[in-house]
Amino acid sequence: MPTDLRALLKGFASLRVLVAGDLMLDEFVWGRVSRISPEAPVPVVNVTGESYYPGGAANVARNLREFTPHVAVMGTAGTDAAGDRLLALLEESAIDTSAVLRTPSPTTVKTRIIARHQQIVRVDRERREPLTAEQTAAALAAFGRHLESLDAIIVADYGKGFITQLVADSMAAAARAHGKILTVDPHPHTSILWQGPNAIKPNRTEAFLAAGMPLSEALLPVSEDRALLEAGRRLQRLWNVETLLITLGEHGMLLLEGQAPPDHIPTSAQEVFDVSGAGDTALAVLTLGLAAGATPAEAARLANRASGLVVGKLGTATVTAAELEAGLAL
Repeated sequence: MPTDLRALLKGFASLRVLVAGDLMLDEFVWGRVSRISPEAPVPVVNVTGESYYPGGAANVARNLREFTPHVAVMGTAGTDAAGDRLLALLEESAIDTSAVLRTPSPTTVKTRIIARHQQIVRVDRERREPLTAEQTAAALAAFGRHLESLDAIIVADYGKGFITQLVADSMAAAARAHGKILTVDPHPHTSILWQGPNAIKPNRTEAFLAAGMPLSEALLPVSEDRALLEAGRRLQRLWNVETLLITLGEHGMLLLEGQAPPDHIPTSAQEVFDVSGAGDTALAVLTLGLAAGATPAEAARLANRASGLVVGKLGTATVTAAELEAGLAL
């Protein structure tokens, strides 16, 4: 890996980034399985511990915080105990929560039950509600207060209601007008039309859904997967985006940049324990790379290396700057 990528990585620490999107609380229930329930053919988990992490868009912020101290989040959190816990976790990590709106709606909580390093089941508690007009105005006002100081904006849309077309249009227009890097992790079921962000990062399934195409079987080599390439080109036109990075799981990533030939980046993962949050890690590092002056190809390769490291960890994990720097030598 070129030395200049290590220099770019060192520059991440001075960057200021805002993450806007659906904030969640990730709960992990850890335990042991020693028998099958007599009530149903399911394992009985004896709980040995619980842990909590910022989830959704908040996990993107958590990933960013490993590289720079200048991270803020924008979204909603309920006035419930889960919302209190989420904000406390963010504040413990020195992540700026001044743009978070507290609302009567319950905080989204995803509970994963883990035994013997395997996820047994996930339980989601959520209510999908779009912002009210008053909440939208408050969110955009908070965004406006942060905008001038930012180097980059990340939108992490999980389809829970925070990112509406009005919010998307307003943020994209402001980012263009002020020359700020804007990257997006889209949600295919929200029908949000993006116009002119610097980069968008869907996964393979999301790309097909957003392009209005039936999901097809993955073909290798990736450069000959005609359906995937067509979905990508459609999305470049639909979203008016120069850089499209499609994550492909064990097959790595596909970078589409303008009219340049497709660039397949093979995965760098050595072993996979848990893919939870790998896309968040990729989005965070891709954005930091672009904001630091990397080309899209360089930023994508940094993101690929970071996500390859994070899937080797259990739970909603992050990659540190030291780990990524060491990983560049592999």
